[in-house]
Amino acid sequence: MERVIVVGGGLAGVRAVEALRSKGYAGALTLVSAERHRPYDRPPLSKAVLAGDSDDTTVDADWDALRCELLLGVRATGLRLNEPGRGGVVASTAGDLPFDGLVIATGAAPVTLPGDGPQRVLRTIDDARALRPRLTEGARIVVVGAGWIGAEVATTAAAKGCAVTVVEAADAPLAGALGTEAGALTVPWYAEAGVALRTGVKVARVRDGGLELAGGERIDADEVVVGVGVRPELSWLEGSGLLLERGVVTDGSFRAHQNDAHQNDAHQNDAHQSDARRNDERPGTPRPDVVAVGDCAAWWSRRYGRRLLVEHWDTALNAPEVAAGTLLGEDAVYDAVPYFWSEQFGRMVQYAGLHTGSERVVRRGDPSGRKWALAWLTGDRLDAVLTVDRPRDLVQARRVIAAGTPVDPDALADPDVPVRQAVRG
Repeated sequence: MERVIVVGGGLAGVRAVEALRSKGYAGALTLVSAERHRPYDRPPLSKAVLAGDSDDTTVDADWDALRCELLLGVRATGLRLNEPGRGGVVASTAGDLPFDGLVIATGAAPVTLPGDGPQRVLRTIDDARALRPRLTEGARIVVVGAGWIGAEVATTAAAKGCAVTVVEAADAPLAGALGTEAGALTVPWYAEAGVALRTGVKVARVRDGGLELAGGERIDADEVVVGVGVRPELSWLEGSGLLLERGVVTDGSFRAHQNDAHQNDAHQNDAHQSDARRNDERPGTPRPDVVAVGDCAAWWSRRYGRRLLVEHWDTALNAPEVAAGTLLGEDAVYDAVPYFWSEQFGRMVQYAGLHTGSERVVRRGDPSGRKWALAWLTGDRLDAVLTVDRPRDLVQARRVIAAGTPVDPDALADPDVPVRQAVRG
């Protein structure tokens, strides 16, 4: 392998570059990024950058030592693949870029709402810098979406004295991530911060000067910030022959899969294909010369027996080590327990595991207090944990989940018993 192209200038792309060099790859290496900034960290955007405590989150990477060509402000526009193992060409706004190894790390783009009124999203450092001066005392800020980003934006805006309203289509904040029952436990945080929370409310469109709701009601706003989710950046891969189902379909080693049947583009990108196909560990043919990682990768998890699309910093940080190794011929599998965190309304909220299909939830502590946790169980197996200002619980529970060791549910429900001591035997 003599020429590797990394497409995507986020954390996953940077870590892929570093991993390739650390594993001994000595050939030509190019990182292509649509943004003009050097790669930077995104989690601080909705926290320190938006609050004005920081203005630079550039990733600390020595590009000269990495011997990596940076093509900044260059967008990938297409992909032409040769036979598996023989590379291909990335079409870009800077011309054709041939490769014999490719890392796809193009991340995801925010979903926006219909309407001709101005709306802001928070995905890039330019987004954060543009929104920051608008968060002034008394400014009417309407946030659409009470997910992780929406809650963080509301936290910062309220702290700056803005009049903040959060509109959420679900019946509780974080319902999509945690479920309605768990998400409802965060409702009091909004009132405590002086934020008006309206759940079960659907937006029809963004109008000049605010929102129009599905029932015709209008909410006036100086700024509308939309945080209703993201979609993987896959448009440049249409027609390439790679399987695209919610993300770039990969195996547990992040090898991208090629469509054997040569279906048309519309069929490749149909997000509603059967669950049997989506959960098949090896649909199509894995390519040894193309890997995908980060927010755009739908990777097979052996641990959970399903394909996962994890749009969080921890995966972007750690998964590229495996992806780079795969590209260089190593036999490695990524099987980490998903993890993410959020800082909102003065609390550190952390989650690890996957609670889909769990049988019951156990509370550790009183959710009306400052520090508590939830544990999702199936039998005596710990599936997932949510902690609020209980970092030790998170660290210990994550280890238990990874090991798969059984726990005593009664001991786990006692907040005075360390999680590690709730392990049976």
